[in-house]
Amino acid sequence: MSLWLTHPLFLPAVIIGITIVLWATSLLPEFITALLFFTAAMVAKIAPAEVIFGGFASSAFWLVFSGFVLGVAIRKTGLADRAARALSARLTHSWPLMVASVVLLTYALAFVMPSNMGRIALLMPIVAAMAGRAGINEGTRAWYGLALAVGFGTFQLSATILPANVPNLVMSGAAEGSYGIHLNYVPYLLLHTPVLGILKGLILIGLICWLFPGRPHAPKDLTPPAPMSRDEKRLAWLLALVLIMWVSESWHGIGPAWTGLAASVVVMLPRIGFISGDEFSSGVNIRTCIYVAGILGLAITVTQTGIGGAVGDALLHVMPLDPANPFTSFLALTGITTALNFIMTANGVPALYTTLAQSFSQATGFPLLSVIMIQVLGYSTPLLPYQASPIVVAMGLGKVPAKAGMLLCIALALATYLVLLPLDYLWFTVLGRL
Repeated sequence: MSLWLTHPLFLPAVIIGITIVLWATSLLPEFITALLFFTAAMVAKIAPAEVIFGGFASSAFWLVFSGFVLGVAIRKTGLADRAARALSARLTHSWPLMVASVVLLTYALAFVMPSNMGRIALLMPIVAAMAGRAGINEGTRAWYGLALAVGFGTFQLSATILPANVPNLVMSGAAEGSYGIHLNYVPYLLLHTPVLGILKGLILIGLICWLFPGRPHAPKDLTPPAPMSRDEKRLAWLLALVLIMWVSESWHGIGPAWTGLAASVVVMLPRIGFISGDEFSSGVNIRTCIYVAGILGLAITVTQTGIGGAVGDALLHVMPLDPANPFTSFLALTGITTALNFIMTANGVPALYTTLAQSFSQATGFPLLSVIMIQVLGYSTPLLPYQASPIVVAMGLGKVPAKAGMLLCIALALATYLVLLPLDYLWFTVLGRL
């Protein structure tokens, strides 16, 4: 026992373990748990301050922040209601149609916008206005279902599109840096879209309709909308510019976070912008921002302290990786990714898993590229909301209680592992990847 107490990873593991348990059980508000993690980690000196507070320097944090600011402006100017009016006239005739439309919209937008957080920031106020016009009020189970459709559709389905979310980019960078493997857009899309895009999207729609039933009604106000106001036109042009910058990131090299932050500053400028200081303080959910910074900081700390590497090595020795049993090996590799998701969250998993892929390839007999690709199912299927910060942000914007998010997480994960994992294995086999 004394050897464990003196081990250099003991104290970091205790602090990180307690933080994860508190987030998983919601015994404390999530942002308070994040603050406790920052405090305990700094007092215990388990890592340098720039590591522990690294989440605040992450582009994901600033995308969350700018998403809240832009969302306030979109709602205030009436642009959200205008977009919702156009959508609700056609998409609110039935609950399955409404849910399916929201999920499809999140997936379609992932092909043109590279940022999960940016897509959520754009969609949430529009979906909220559309729900209001269909008689679905905030705080109802039906509204929770629509908000979760935005979060889950945005994060989980976009994993099938290479440049559309952060874990994919981390995996791509790690594969190129470690093995010189360059992932290509079309082969990646073909490998993952049929099972993890189309089939998973259909299961997501079915689960939301079942767990969060709703009865929308067609909007009664069928009068033509008033002409766009000056503020609506100005904000629409600003959002169009932001969207162009996001889509063309590969050309100019400016990250989506900094484009969003620049737009947020413009939105808040006196006399030029759209929202006041009071509207900022009431509309921007600082609690969720702190929570996301805590998640990202924890993932960075796990990597920097060596806990992630230790866990990865341990899993490599205990999981049943055997060339004679390819399906069992496929299942075990997905299980390793799922286990890492608990301590590193989705953004951190590919960084560690990909560096271990050569060892996994030798143990299973699978091609190295296939071993790298298998992790996508695992990190794109969180068992708890905190493992995927875009889901956390959508829940924060929609004021969705933790229990509702956990319920859908667990239900979708069960369906994925029981139904989609075997189908994914078959699809890998059909394509000659195993």
